[in-house]
Amino acid sequence: MSIGIAILGAGIFARNEHLPAVQACSRLSLKAVYSRTKTSADKLAKIANKPVECYYDSPTSRRSLANLLDREDIHAVILALPIIVQPDVIKKAITAGKHVLSERPIAKDVKAASDLVKWYRYKDREEIWSVGEDFRFMLAMAYGAEQVKEIGGNVVTFSVRFNGFIEENDKFYQTKCKRQSSQHQGGSLLDEGIHFVAGLRFLLAAASESITQISAFTSLLQNHLAPIDTVHATMQISNGKNGTLCVSFGAQFKSDFEIQVVTDRCSVTVMPSKVVVLSKFVNQKKEEIVEFNFSSGVKLEVAAFAESIQAGKPDSRGTPEQAFMDLKVLQTMLESGDEKGAVKPI
Repeated sequence: MSIGIAILGAGIFARNEHLPAVQACSRLSLKAVYSRTKTSADKLAKIANKPVECYYDSPTSRRSLANLLDREDIHAVILALPIIVQPDVIKKAITAGKHVLSERPIAKDVKAASDLVKWYRYKDREEIWSVGEDFRFMLAMAYGAEQVKEIGGNVVTFSVRFNGFIEENDKFYQTKCKRQSSQHQGGSLLDEGIHFVAGLRFLLAAASESITQISAFTSLLQNHLAPIDTVHATMQISNGKNGTLCVSFGAQFKSDFEIQVVTDRCSVTVMPSKVVVLSKFVNQKKEEIVEFNFSSGVKLEVAAFAESIQAGKPDSRGTPEQAFMDLKVLQTMLESGDEKGAVKPI
């Protein structure tokens, strides 16, 4: 039997990623969509290529979010809502007996995230709550983690390097302006930078390592990306070795993306559609380059969510605890930056 699902949130990400992912998953059957306004909900439903019911807050009707959550044929929901309102909707959906896949970050800050995870874990629940982090499902990232684990060795260093530029008229930025207001920390670093924290943590975990301390400096390169758009951090992991994370969304004339983990047996460098593995074979260095068709990872993430519902067991890549630690690392960087590089424990 297919899983009846609804998409809550009708923005660009829902249209470009969530809807195609649901349509590509044979385990799922889209039943409804919800948005704050009827116009937005109708727009998403129109491109669904099948009859889909619309729910909305404005204008007032008997098609509210509560009415959607009352439906017995809807077993799960996917959320892509503003950070400020998302935790409350997660609670409402789970209380209504729905499985939930919510978008990252898990909440606006560590306190809100901790409260939400404690609420969810307070009692045994049948409802599965996963937090979306598509970097953990990207083909290149998954292969990179496999190589780190398979080749093994002790981590000696690591690095994250991303430079990009979010223009003021960028369509995604325009939809996120309210989420990047003074109500929450970090601006684009919270909304998008958390991907790179998750990717690094995923690769380090393959070597049984975790981040323990951070010293960071933050800055603002582009005024429209206030409060900050750039972070340069030095991190220490559980074995005492150090590495760096440098992420900027305000670098107009620089563009790169790679996450690298180096052990005493290999180096694994992950890029969006390529993984480079350097290792030793019969006392000689061996380089392997594996290329992938680029995928955001959302389709695999949604498919894994559906599979976890049918199996009755959450996928370890999407647990609330994973998302909480992603946010904790990111917030620690921001707090260190506020204190001009003060060393902060995780």
